Amino acid sequence: MKIKGYRRPDGKLGIRNHVLILPCSLCASETARFAASLVDGAIYIPNQGGCAVVKKDLEMTLEILSGFAANPNVYGTVVIGNSCEAVQASVLVEKIKEKTNKPLESVVIREAGGTIKAVEQVCRYAQKMAADAGMIEKTEGDFSELILGTECGGSDPTSGLAANPVVGEVSDKFVNLGATSILSETSELIGTEDILAPRCVNDEVAQKLLKIIKDNEEHFERAGESLRFGNPTPGNKAGGLTTIEEKSLGCIHKAGESPINAVYGYGEMIDKKGLVVMDTPGQDLASIAAMVAGGAQIVVFTTGRGTPTGNAIVPVVKVTGNSETAELMKDNIDFDASRVISGEKTIEELGEELFEEVKKVVYGKKSKAEALGFNDISMARVCNFC
Repeated sequence: MKIKGYRRPDGKLGIRNHVLILPCSLCASETARFAASLVDGAIYIPNQGGCAVVKKDLEMTLEILSGFAANPNVYGTVVIGNSCEAVQASVLVEKIKEKTNKPLESVVIREAGGTIKAVEQVCRYAQKMAADAGMIEKTEGDFSELILGTECGGSDPTSGLAANPVVGEVSDKFVNLGATSILSETSELIGTEDILAPRCVNDEVAQKLLKIIKDNEEHFERAGESLRFGNPTPGNKAGGLTTIEEKSLGCIHKAGESPINAVYGYGEMIDKKGLVVMDTPGQDLASIAAMVAGGAQIVVFTTGRGTPTGNAIVPVVKVTGNSETAELMKDNIDFDASRVISGEKTIEELGEELFEEVKKVVYGKKSKAEALGFNDISMARVCNFC
């Protein structure tokens, strides 16, 4: 299937054309926000990490931030650092260069002479990039170049009964067209090992999948905590989900019926087609951040209880299987899958309808979170701040 998008110098295809102002740390985030507000076509990431971190968290943060810059929806990036943070601007620039050859500039606030002078430099770089980005015309590409991220949050029983199976239909359509679909949220795979492992293309992939699920739960045990204290959440329980296993059995429906071709680490760049799994936490924003860093150009997000969150780099399409949520949160929900439960439509019929809606967003229609300008970011951490 042929589509149109923005062809990047590294060969990838974007469906949006952003100029990204990327702060190295929380100390540079407000300066980045200030600069982005002054340049039409610029976005920024509210980075709340990047400093006072252990080695593993430094590596993870660099992986995510560089992945944001490499995402196909980004035309070019202006990195902004403070000067003293763990994520040094020069190091982040080199990490980005390892992943992409798109336009890239950097500014350090201290070296520039403070915030106002730094903002001036950032704006000059970003303004030029935005002007150049505006000259790029969409060119023909193939649907197989797309990477779909799937997410669920604020789940209730309607998620597993309706919304997630409908998204599973869309996931299978992506796979059948030669594209990639990501199943995320490792904590919400607990209890489904006997279902997912046989779907892996070989034993190596199956063992990797089983390992990330086992490691996820043991991570909390080593800290003397239980994953089950925070997952399911109070909202999940209020909606009718009682255990993580129950939640997981609904979650995995987003993966449809395709075989699992690969398992990726948190934020790792995705280079395989078909259905893949990414090792992410159950926290929605940190999970979406990792898929965006991995190269996803679009995310479909199911929610039973409702959530308004979005991402500045990629459009996030919200789907609910709860008719009450669809009515109460019209401002936030893009697609109502509750018609499965009412018997008006089958899962297959709504899967086709949702696929058509996703294609519209790929072609340029703004999702509701995108139209509202939501820019919600979180990144996973192994340890507390130093």
